[in-house]
Amino acid sequence: MKYRYLGSTGVRVSQLCLGTLMFGAWGDNSADDSIRIIERAMDAGINYIDTADSYSRGESEEIVGKALARSGRRDRVVLATKCHAPMGADPNSRGNSRRWINQAVDNSLRRLGTDWIDIYQMHRPDPHTDIDETLGALTDLVRAGKIRYLGSSTFPAHQIVEAQWVAERRHRERFVTEQPPYSLLAREIESDVLPVCQKYGMGVATWSPLAGGWLTGRFRKGQEIAPTRRASRWGKRYDMSAEANQHKLEAVEQLALLAEAAGLTLIELALAFVMEHPGVASAIIGPRTLEHLNSQLSSANVQLGQDVLDRIDEIVPPGHTLNAEDGGWAAPELTAAALRRRSTR
Repeated sequence: MKYRYLGSTGVRVSQLCLGTLMFGAWGDNSADDSIRIIERAMDAGINYIDTADSYSRGESEEIVGKALARSGRRDRVVLATKCHAPMGADPNSRGNSRRWINQAVDNSLRRLGTDWIDIYQMHRPDPHTDIDETLGALTDLVRAGKIRYLGSSTFPAHQIVEAQWVAERRHRERFVTEQPPYSLLAREIESDVLPVCQKYGMGVATWSPLAGGWLTGRFRKGQEIAPTRRASRWGKRYDMSAEANQHKLEAVEQLALLAEAAGLTLIELALAFVMEHPGVASAIIGPRTLEHLNSQLSSANVQLGQDVLDRIDEIVPPGHTLNAEDGGWAAPELTAAALRRRSTR
């Protein structure tokens, strides 16, 4: 396993990060099976583990905590988690407010069985909360020793910049990491998010490098596509009647041929591509089984040739995302009609 500096933090992380989205109920995994995956990943040299309070409603964090306690390797792991998504019926058990962040951090610490969180991330922007409110609460938690570093996840470039400016002007701790979606099929962040993160020395760990399963070989022309758990949760990314997903299917066919010609699996091609970008410190993999994990670990030793990278650019041009749904976030101004239309009353 190779290690890279996480932005300007001085912390070195494995170029593959173990994501735990599919641990627990969401992946229909037993705790023991998930713990075995975590232990195998650490044995392979992965020292970066990412989770979130919302993954299986806290169960993922509990599993990670049990694995770290059993292995005795908490001090050697860079542990990241997040808050923002709803965690119950209480309308205040969500978002990026000081009130919720303080409660959410304590809940995560308890579930993870640790005294500190290395990287605490805002899972998405919160249009209802001033970023200064969020950074102020997070700064206090850094000073209290509960978290080490602050991060954002799936923030658009302009909000990443705004957060940096507010931190400087208000003397807050700043976001030092960003976690955006990035894959062969979703390259939009190359045009703005990645350059902005490089400018501000932010460490980038990208999620969904296998495009939610699209780049595993499961989705191919001429074969029946079995329903998946992710498809049931994020249907628009998998609806085969959508033109954008047909474009994805065509691109996958060409990428699979390219991988074969290069002597690689499609998985190896996809992960190696993400790790090729100089602005990326780590690619977050999300295995549901040991078999999935083992098929992804080999990518750490793959380096793509210039001819392969040029062909990828022909199939999916730089900065281009084939389906906007793979971006992970949409501005409220685009999703709420009331924000872009005058009232007729």
